[in-house]
Amino acid sequence: MGQPPVPALVLASASPRRRELIARLGLAPARIAAADIDETPRKAEPPRDYARRMAREKAEAVPDAAAHVLAGDTVVAVGRRILPKAEDEPTARACLELLSGRRHRVLSAIALRAPDGTLRERLSETVVRFKPLSPAEIAAYLEGGEWHGKAGGYAIQGSAEGLIAWISGSHSGVMGLPLFETRALLRAAGFALG
Repeated sequence: MGQPPVPALVLASASPRRRELIARLGLAPARIAAADIDETPRKAEPPRDYARRMAREKAEAVPDAAAHVLAGDTVVAVGRRILPKAEDEPTARACLELLSGRRHRVLSAIALRAPDGTLRERLSETVVRFKPLSPAEIAAYLEGGEWHGKAGGYAIQGSAEGLIAWISGSHSGVMGLPLFETRALLRAAGFALG
């Protein structure tokens, strides 16, 4: 008897970080297909519920009856407040000013949809604290442009890492794909990972 066939994997994300992170598990997706969904939070939706819903909806939005579809969503939250993805400098500045010197949570949800429609989910929660940021530090960070399109206005894998006083949880989760949880989901679905 031979080895069972290796399941095919579709990554439902346009994020280069998620592609880099999935490669750390030794996997190359058969296909990458960004999910086109409405990412507007519902009124009074808690950040955890929002992150989980986004990951589920992304996994369900990418049709593929022959492969497993992996999707994720990363949310930066201060209390019950969900911070936006920074698409302009004023938004990024407002996020950094809010995060300066205080704790916040990064919720990274993943969903894996099997070809039969079965959905597996995991959520990683990480607590991060920035040092108190001076106006000059914020201006320098904004000038670098790493904030663009990032939840909460920062990318931990860039120069913002030097502004983080401490982190408790998953570094890869803050980057956008919690590898511990992702590995567990994929192994449960039959992917051979070391």
